[in-house]
Amino acid sequence: MPRGVVFDWHTHPDHQLAWAAKGVLTVRTETTAFVLPPTRAMWIPAGKRHETLSAGTATMRSAYVSPVRCPIDWRECTPVEAPPLLAELLGYLEDPAVGGDRRQHAEVLLLDLVRPVPMTTVQVRMPVEERASHVARGLAELPSDGRTVAEWGREVGASGRTLARLFLAETGLPFGRWRTLLRLQAAIVKLASGESVGNAAHQVGYVSVSAFVAAFRRETGTTPAVYFRQGGPGELNPTEPS
Repeated sequence: MPRGVVFDWHTHPDHQLAWAAKGVLTVRTETTAFVLPPTRAMWIPAGKRHETLSAGTATMRSAYVSPVRCPIDWRECTPVEAPPLLAELLGYLEDPAVGGDRRQHAEVLLLDLVRPVPMTTVQVRMPVEERASHVARGLAELPSDGRTVAEWGREVGASGRTLARLFLAETGLPFGRWRTLLRLQAAIVKLASGESVGNAAHQVGYVSVSAFVAAFRRETGTTPAVYFRQGGPGELNPTEPS
């Protein structure tokens, strides 16, 4: 997937397991966006409307599993671990010559490896109310924009207090924390594309690299370098200050 490729909104009759062997994938649903480094894959249930995109160059590999013979019945997109064996099985199942009992046995093993992970993937729920959505789109395009909620409110014709209430109601998060998550999500894409931690931090609005690393650790439970180093092949290791 070259930079900027988007598989626009669609559904699948089968469950999909999507994984970035290299680079980073973003999977969006109507309310949430998931940014996935090579250490994570995404379980996308059959019939779930979504789009998949790549801000940088990425290699996506997928498996499709019929709901009829699948024990997994999750109704929402779910980030899962991507250990080396899962990566090997995805490659194995891509071979059209693998069929019959061989495919069935491989799928059983693959499904046994599909395990949800705690909230280490940065999720950002996008508001749908017109004024809050305008602000969210603006910050998604330029995460480094440092305007306060009151300043954004003046742009969209709402008081800062009203806009803050809208963000809390629509995303479940205060405006400040929502913006932090949006910035971290944008930074993950940059890190996966090869940017250093310092450059990524500054590009999404952090003056201090240490403040960025602290925010990253607070929200994901780990540092940027470890976030990309965990799990299987294809991981990236951004330079992180000691």
